[in-house]
Amino acid sequence: MRLIRLLAAIACLVAGIAVGALNPQPIALDLGFATLRASLGVAILAALLGGVVLGGLILTASVVLPLRQRLRRANAAKPAPPSPTEERR
Repeated sequence: MRLIRLLAAIACLVAGIAVGALNPQPIALDLGFATLRASLGVAILAALLGGVVLGGLILTASVVLPLRQRLRRANAAKPAPPSPTEERR
């Protein structure tokens, strides 16, 4: 499993380097209150990273947290198993 993660990380790194190298054109991103200057490749990778982070946060808030809450409630409703000293009696 570690090898697969390492290979996936290396593949993403290589793809990011390729995108950055193939898109060296300078751009200016006007946000209204500030202007950011970067290369097109960096802007593309930053937008992609921002989308992944935002999607992960939305997924966590809409799926993971409700499931954890449901599991916590189910575990609280389940009776506790008898202790070893109670079983000997």
